[in-house]
Amino acid sequence: MAYQFIFGPVPSRRLGLSLGVDLVPHKTCSLDCVYCECGKTTVLTVTPDQYVPVAEVQRELSAFLETAPKLDMITFSGAGEPTLNSGIGEIAAFIKAGYPQYKLTLLTNGTLLYQPEVRRRLMAIDLVVVSVDAADMEGLQAVNRPHPRLTMEMIGEGLIAFRKEFRRTLWAEVFLVPEKNTGEAALVAIRDLLGRIRPDKIQINTLDRPGTEPWVTALDGPRLARAASILQGSELLTSPRGQSHSQPAPGQYVGQILAAVRRRPCTAEDIAAMIGADADGVRRQLERLVDRKKVRRITMPRGIFYGPVRTHE
Repeated sequence: MAYQFIFGPVPSRRLGLSLGVDLVPHKTCSLDCVYCECGKTTVLTVTPDQYVPVAEVQRELSAFLETAPKLDMITFSGAGEPTLNSGIGEIAAFIKAGYPQYKLTLLTNGTLLYQPEVRRRLMAIDLVVVSVDAADMEGLQAVNRPHPRLTMEMIGEGLIAFRKEFRRTLWAEVFLVPEKNTGEAALVAIRDLLGRIRPDKIQINTLDRPGTEPWVTALDGPRLARAASILQGSELLTSPRGQSHSQPAPGQYVGQILAAVRRRPCTAEDIAAMIGADADGVRRQLERLVDRKKVRRITMPRGIFYGPVRTHE
């Protein structure tokens, strides 16, 4: 069947082979981060709602999970903020009841955790990874461009409250944007906030795929090392790992390619690892899609990425 709300499995740098679950329409979010690989936020909101039908998500999950795929994780992620979906707790409970062999992860910007009802919906999830890119309003505005109702105080207190209530595993990711949140004062403030949140792990990330704003660049090695020394006990994210559960034949994975690049820019190698196909074959398909103006080519330090064609192109 064609899937609208689940995607992958994706070889994740952190989570192994992960089935993605996308719970909100494309770029529905509480932030408009300058580095977001999925593009500019089009619906900026802090109001939870059932943005996609819970029953349809459950139907797709059942259809896929009944095949007993080999997965390291099922991950609530995608091209928006998953906690905006008021049905996330119901979907998590559905997976836990019907497919308890799978672990659940949530990738979240953490901005809605000041809302007690949002925190309650997440208690069955095994691993929550929150973003902490700033510790004051100046940094929050420079890097994350939040909804007008959000303040750094609200976000910080929400994260601290969640840690007190959440008995499972909590990681924090700090995404570093040169000259925006990489000064010593900014890093020390982030370190102090993380000390109050007490995550089980701190990970440092920087630009790897094309971001929303073309001026965003990756932080170089020496400055990453310096940031890691300030953010004590942190680790740098590494390359993807994992293998796909299937081996599609050439010409049978155009739909999977389009679904992948619609959510985030990918290299041919990224997609090949995701769907278990030959990288050269994927590259040929991508170039055909470029010629047909279905995808666009983006040059980055890590290589050639392919992303969705923008509406004005």
